[in-house]
Amino acid sequence: MFVRRVVPMLPDVGRCQVMGVVNVTPDSFSDGGLWLDADDAVQHGLALVEAGADIVDVGGESTRPGAQRVDAATELARVEPVVRALAGRGVVVSVDTMRAEVAERAVDAGARIINDVSGGLADPDILDVAARTGVPYVVMHWRGHSDTMQGDDATRYDDLVPDVVAELRRSIDVALAKGVRPEQVVVDPGIGFSKRGPQNWTVLSHLEAFASLGHPLLLAASRKRFLGELLADEDGALRPPLGRDDATVAITALAATAGAWCVRVHDVAPSVDAVRVAERWRDG
Repeated sequence: MFVRRVVPMLPDVGRCQVMGVVNVTPDSFSDGGLWLDADDAVQHGLALVEAGADIVDVGGESTRPGAQRVDAATELARVEPVVRALAGRGVVVSVDTMRAEVAERAVDAGARIINDVSGGLADPDILDVAARTGVPYVVMHWRGHSDTMQGDDATRYDDLVPDVVAELRRSIDVALAKGVRPEQVVVDPGIGFSKRGPQNWTVLSHLEAFASLGHPLLLAASRKRFLGELLADEDGALRPPLGRDDATVAITALAATAGAWCVRVHDVAPSVDAVRVAERWRDG
């Protein structure tokens, strides 16, 4: 268990926060196409808030393994109207993007967090946007785009946890050198990114190592493949993504008990309950 850190630019709700996912994409691994229409995406975001989400994370580009990139214009057309509408309703919006242009336009539209799964490696100019706007900036551990991130080279480590911590530290140092302030930085160890099934469990069992970087911790394990592998049937068939929500809730409870700042989930209400249980457990 480690001490939970807060993000000064955001409300401190006194517990682990819950970030709900709005994928404005046709090809996300668990809900691709469901919220591709902007109006549907906005309504889904509002429903997540009604269910208890503290933050709504809006993304216009799938980062599932094997996904192909979309161009910046397509990504912008997907996310900008959704961000603007949700922010206009008072929702704390995070934009899930690796592109500086999309991040800047989303912040202009009202986004209050930049969630960059590449940690500044895909488009270094995004660090200038984070520095200039001053919004919280999520630095995730990343070793490559979706078409290569699960290959042998990308998933090979000399010593998994120290290697991931060191790579995150380098990304943070680059961000700080570009003018991002320490209090803006949030760390995400990148569950499912350049990590195969057992490696994800190793990362999760060493959260204190990532907390030692000195920044709030975001965990995004919701419905991911390693949970499907854990819950596979006797013939080895993976549990489908929509059947992984109970396992996701277990991750939420453990992460909140350990001191994570935020969990990113698809099904919000059960994780909100799990956080309440975890916080009561921590309080004794």
